[in-house]
Amino acid sequence: MSLGPIDPVENPYDIYKALREDNPVGKFANNYYISTFELVSEALLDDEAFSSKSNSPDYPGIGMVFGQTIVGMNGKEHLKHKNLVTPALRPRALGAGFQQNARNTADRLIDKFAENGSANLVPDFTFLYPLSVFVQILGLPEEDAGDFHRWGIDLTHVATDPERGLRGSACLAEYLEPVVKDKRSNPTGDLICRLIEADVMGEKMTDVEIISFLRLLITGGADTTYHLLGNVLHTLLSDSALLELVTNDRSKLEPLLWESLRWESPVQFTSRQTNREIEIGGVTIPDDSPVFILLGCANRDEKAFAQPEVFDINRDQGKSLAFGYGRHYCAGADFGLIEATIGLNALLDRLQDLRFDPSADEASKIRGVAFRGPSHLKIQFTI
Repeated sequence: MSLGPIDPVENPYDIYKALREDNPVGKFANNYYISTFELVSEALLDDEAFSSKSNSPDYPGIGMVFGQTIVGMNGKEHLKHKNLVTPALRPRALGAGFQQNARNTADRLIDKFAENGSANLVPDFTFLYPLSVFVQILGLPEEDAGDFHRWGIDLTHVATDPERGLRGSACLAEYLEPVVKDKRSNPTGDLICRLIEADVMGEKMTDVEIISFLRLLITGGADTTYHLLGNVLHTLLSDSALLELVTNDRSKLEPLLWESLRWESPVQFTSRQTNREIEIGGVTIPDDSPVFILLGCANRDEKAFAQPEVFDINRDQGKSLAFGYGRHYCAGADFGLIEATIGLNALLDRLQDLRFDPSADEASKIRGVAFRGPSHLKIQFTI
């Protein structure tokens, strides 16, 4: 953590294991952390003591660049906004054409490299696919996906490079403000329009709230699904037997995704701020203290998962804390899983004999602190 959230750490898991065993709750610098599955679950459920206000604009961090969104809200305000936005993200609400459009997008990206017999799936597919799908759902030009992704990644650097994060936030606002204004007058039935029209108990979202929420969604598309796809593909390419099993039985994709979420959580931690002095795990954390909830560490807890260092798609699905827990469980979880499934199906349908490229100058490695994903995925295949 002291290296910074974007540092390309390759293996945090030995350190995580030591934390769980020696200091399940502890402190570094001015921050506290919570590391075990049991205590992380307890903290995520207790949003009165462990407040999400740390993610609001009132505190340094992602709230500075997102604005006021559901990840920084609590209580009735959070419930109201979640009830406004969650229905709009459900796959059924996105319409019958959503899945076909996602598959078409995946195929268009694969078409660009399919004849080569080789590719680097990070820049050629996993980086582009999630946000290319998402901008279509927003009713925006697909060719703008690259700009959105660049701005979304800029936001994630706010802790280490505030100027870069704020610049990305401003660019997104500058782009989205006239779009939202126009869609209020000329609705087109896309996700932005559904957010404009969403109504809970007579209340609707303002333009500022919609733009803030879109920043959050764009960052989720730019990082979470992007890294999830990369981690799954890295695992398949590293295990030929697993790759053959999943290729021949696509019903295994769902447990594959859930196990990947547990084994290499794309988002490794979330932040909270205590609302009062609280004792947890035998440690007293003072009022108004920053707390890191170590999701990736909890997902490797030996007391929650047998042989947690082993990738096993036969585990119970859904136990992972990768999407959070309790009231702040990720509103876009179902969307992300379906999007990832469609992308993986396209790759497995189109590319045969998938394998790492033996001529690559560097082995592919999953790395990162706040977000974990492969450095590259240089592959060879037949079609």
